[in-house]
Amino acid sequence: MAEMVYKSPFGGEIAIAVRHLLLPPEDPEAEARTRRLRELGIEDKPVPEFDDFARELAQRTGGCYAGVNFLVDQSRQYYAGLYSAAADTTVNLESPLLDDPVPGRVMPRSFDIGFCPHVVKRRKALVLEDVRDYPRFAGNHVVDAIGIHSYLGAPLIDNTGMVLGTICVVDQDPHPWGQQGLETIKTMAADLVERIQRRAHGS
Repeated sequence: MAEMVYKSPFGGEIAIAVRHLLLPPEDPEAEARTRRLRELGIEDKPVPEFDDFARELAQRTGGCYAGVNFLVDQSRQYYAGLYSAAADTTVNLESPLLDDPVPGRVMPRSFDIGFCPHVVKRRKALVLEDVRDYPRFAGNHVVDAIGIHSYLGAPLIDNTGMVLGTICVVDQDPHPWGQQGLETIKTMAADLVERIQRRAHGS
């Protein structure tokens, strides 16, 4: 049975039996989303502004890692912005996954790996103060392999109604994000979408 082993953007390695990957259902917006990301100047490469944004998100919510994550195609989620509070620096890990052009920023777009694909499907924020309390999420590969035990994420929805991706913050311990955390990430998601659209129009 084939197995993928890669370093996660949030640290540590994950070994996954390929046949067990729970890929998202057919995404009718995948091609349109890819075109829209290109129109907005979003590619699969790191953006210092997004790294700075991830740093601010982690600091404002108290998470140990944060990211700006775009669904660049049907099979990949790409972290154009990443932050690690442990090192107080942007994350730059080596990863052989999918010929990642920039080390450590690509994860498969799978419901088995991380929680951002769920946020995109829901089109609304997801608050998991302890992922182990939710049977649907407790078996996710990032829980045991990396030790991610809490998650807070919100969708990035542009003015056309397209879900471009997410912003998220995670912690290796249960984290009481609370109503303040939810409002913070929703407000910051809306602010980032405005910045992306202004930048695309040169304003």
